[in-house]
Amino acid sequence: MDRQELIERLRERIFAFAASRIGRDSADDLAQEVLMVLHEKYGHLERMEDLLPVALQTTRFKMMAVRRKQVRHGDLTSVPVDELPLSDGRPSQADELDHKQQRERLARAIEGLGDRCRQMLKWKLEGKGFAEIQVLLGVEAINTVYTWDHRCRKQLLELMGGSWESTSHESSTRGRLQ
Repeated sequence: MDRQELIERLRERIFAFAASRIGRDSADDLAQEVLMVLHEKYGHLERMEDLLPVALQTTRFKMMAVRRKQVRHGDLTSVPVDELPLSDGRPSQADELDHKQQRERLARAIEGLGDRCRQMLKWKLEGKGFAEIQVLLGVEAINTVYTWDHRCRKQLLELMGGSWESTSHESSTRGRLQ
């Protein structure tokens, strides 16, 4: 048996082995990769009895690499786009109610803040940076602004009940986790 016939028979065996485990679509490419490895690293082997075990072991290693790549890329857990539920883009009534309650909680908490904190929050929402707020407040050190900002955010969190999330969201999340 000449080298070309040996390679063709080996390719058929590799393809069949790979197709039985990873599917026909990937098996052809994998068989080609294995043949390249055999040509480059095991060109000195001439007999089918010597090449077949090396080819099958190389195929196993290549299949494991393909599987790791599929797991890493999420190919095994992906959902086809045509199976995804369609949405009209509008939030549900429950989401709207949750957002409304969240805004009300935030508004009540902001009312409980001192004047300086409310003003700093307003400036931050306008997009002003800490250096600009430092000038507006007329303070010497920017670290003072950082400290005041930290204290204001901490106070706001306390006024919101210790959590940025709404209470209805927390209870529904807790219910799902238990």
